[in-house]
Amino acid sequence: MTVTVVCLAYAPIAVTELWPYARPGAPALGEWLLGRSVSPEFVAEAVRDRMGPYGRSLVPLIAHSVLGGLLMVLGPVQLLSAVRRRVRLHRIAGTVFAVTVYASMAGAALYLVRTPPEQAFSGAAFWIVLATILAGTVGSVTFGVLAAVRGLPDLHQRWMLLCYGFLMTAPLLRIEWGLLPSLYPGLGLADINRVAIMHLGALVTFGALLASRSLDRRPTVPGVTGTWCPPPVRIAAHLAGAAGLVWITAAFLDEGTAGRRLLLAYLAPYAVTYAVLAVRAARAGARGAHWAREEWSLHLAALCLAPAFSAATVPVLERTLGLDRLTALVAGVGIGCGMLAYAAVTVVSLRILYAREVTRRQKEFADLPTMPAHAPVATGTSAEGARG
Repeated sequence: MTVTVVCLAYAPIAVTELWPYARPGAPALGEWLLGRSVSPEFVAEAVRDRMGPYGRSLVPLIAHSVLGGLLMVLGPVQLLSAVRRRVRLHRIAGTVFAVTVYASMAGAALYLVRTPPEQAFSGAAFWIVLATILAGTVGSVTFGVLAAVRGLPDLHQRWMLLCYGFLMTAPLLRIEWGLLPSLYPGLGLADINRVAIMHLGALVTFGALLASRSLDRRPTVPGVTGTWCPPPVRIAAHLAGAAGLVWITAAFLDEGTAGRRLLLAYLAPYAVTYAVLAVRAARAGARGAHWAREEWSLHLAALCLAPAFSAATVPVLERTLGLDRLTALVAGVGIGCGMLAYAAVTVVSLRILYAREVTRRQKEFADLPTMPAHAPVATGTSAEGARG
């Protein structure tokens, strides 16, 4: 219910957000609300700083924003129609949803292609995070459509929820625009964005996982035996994650006040997410819910690996894109949790597909005709006699 309210409230904000950039003075609900929750000066500074980057690709961005507002309405329709088993409505709305996602992301892609990372609003780190969210959104909706076509409802559900999670970064970011200035007085919108991207990817993918698990009540899945996340894998993931966290902490602390602010914005949500996943996995194992424990454990391992992935990504971004250390650090940390959560959903999907293949082969083997135990076995002599 909360997600539905947020989506419906954000829809008119998304539709009108970029109107002032095309026609100064045009009404924009989001700016009006932000001016009253923060200050008119905060809004004026944000509009001024975004005018240049947005002006190069205004038409694609307006299309992206308006279609994004439509997606905020279509998402709850999809979820409610699936829960209430309204199959025809679900399929029609799903088709419109997928087409709208592709069209909206095409507008965002044009903006990113036309805008060099260092010239993007909020800088190169924000550009990299936006590009990663775009890739995750397009990839997840594509896998969701393929799963629906192949008749795999459990995989379809997971991928579409992940897609909608990535789309939810837009309204959640606007909420942070209204809340974070009270915690960090004096910060402009560009700096607020850098704080927000420290945890947005982790939050939306975590929300998608919670939704998936709430809809999947199966204690077991046919064909799923054992685990793909045995103790050695879990231990290795935790050790790698601990090393990554130590490196990230030291790197941010070297950046002074700004680094400490960004580090806190990353560590606090990370710790909460880790605690919830660990507790859910343990409780599922205690009550014998093998499949739930397996999925929680795979996502927990991915979360542990996220800091290590981010730490390894930072020098790559520095060398390939010519970024300074802080920008590469913000970008690497900003994409880590989201990308590893995407990888976890991929592994879970492979786990289910492998289980289905095992079940299919077992059924085929069981259906093979068996030779009766008392059936005579032909020998070479008898066969020759029969030919004679």
